Amino acid sequence: MESPASVQLTPAHQSALSPLREPLFRSLWIAAVISYTGSWMQTVATGWLMTSLTRSPLWVSLVQVAVSLPVFLIALPAGALADIVDRRKFLLFTQSVMVAASTVLGIMALRGTVTPQVLVIFTFLLGVGAVMNDPAWQSLTPDLVPPAKLPAAVALNSAGFNIARAVGPALGGFVIATCQGAATGSGRAFLINAVSFFGVIVFLYHWKPVKVDSRNGRTTFAGAITIGLRYARQEPRIRTVLMRTLVFSLPASVLFALLPLIASKFGAEGFGAMLAFFGTGALLGAAVLALARRRLSLDAVIACATLIFAVALCGLVRANTLVIASLYSAGAGLAWISILATLNASAQIAAPGWVRARVISMYVLVLQGGLALGSALWGVVASRGGMQFALTAAAAALAAGLLLSPWYRLQPSRNHSSSHAIIHQ
Repeated sequence: MESPASVQLTPAHQSALSPLREPLFRSLWIAAVISYTGSWMQTVATGWLMTSLTRSPLWVSLVQVAVSLPVFLIALPAGALADIVDRRKFLLFTQSVMVAASTVLGIMALRGTVTPQVLVIFTFLLGVGAVMNDPAWQSLTPDLVPPAKLPAAVALNSAGFNIARAVGPALGGFVIATCQGAATGSGRAFLINAVSFFGVIVFLYHWKPVKVDSRNGRTTFAGAITIGLRYARQEPRIRTVLMRTLVFSLPASVLFALLPLIASKFGAEGFGAMLAFFGTGALLGAAVLALARRRLSLDAVIACATLIFAVALCGLVRANTLVIASLYSAGAGLAWISILATLNASAQIAAPGWVRARVISMYVLVLQGGLALGSALWGVVASRGGMQFALTAAAAALAAGLLLSPWYRLQPSRNHSSSHAIIHQ
């Protein structure tokens, strides 16, 4: 079988939709889109409920911190577990944890017993479930499609996530707006999210996974973590992906940390609309990305997208109408998917199957860790200097981060095909 590390990022002979011809991938993809939609409804409901409970920028930004902080505690163990245990059973457990947390939070919200502290705690629990889930979840893709279709499958996963990003916030905003009180609307959105997990659970219950690579058969839990860290340290491509991810995620986190406050002047429906436009922009970005990779190097794609994201941040905080704010949000979404889909695919392609989940867990650790640290930082900055100053400073940091590109190139060689980019073994 062809090694994933030698697979083209954008093979000319594979269409963007070719992975959907694989029955297992198609079934999981549909179930995942439904689940993602519920999760985005939860995101809107959480942000809006927090703004109804307190107007403190710090407390609002702590929602994003609570989502991202679990990566510091469990990302690496989760990746190691996903490589050495039955991934199907592991994912069934993590999905069940998230169902339980969403259900309890929904009931409490309907009863009006949620406080800022309670909301942060349950958001943290959902973050724990998501982090435990993510390395194993992303590691399924190479088991469901042929190696040649892996890059397209990664892009489709991103597209599915952003279909949900476009639909979920709008549905979440509608549910909240049609209920009397933020607590009631948010509670219903939380319960809808709990139900949305069951499609994935049904798929996992019937799915028969491939056997774990024999190299992990006698590996201890601690040994698996050590081996994964050693592999990442010795592999230049992985080090590059991790550094580029950190440099982007730290300043980019300002958008999700402060978006509820930026959108508060437009109401719950405006908040949902801005998130929906972000998702719509990301969908457009998935299509544009396939074309861009045929004409530009991976590093050039990330540089252009980073500048677009920086401009969007500056415009978003200064927009006086929902239409203008939504357009800037769409631009941010286009840039976001272009950057993270490129980095994610690079990480998956560079990692062999026996260590893939651990490499992905490190990518998740750096990405979500950067978002958590950045969210806390920008919450403090906004509290002291205002939101306009915080977003402008973050935009400047994004642009400055590009200065590191010559030392951390995804494609060290300039000899890349005009029709597609290749990461070499």
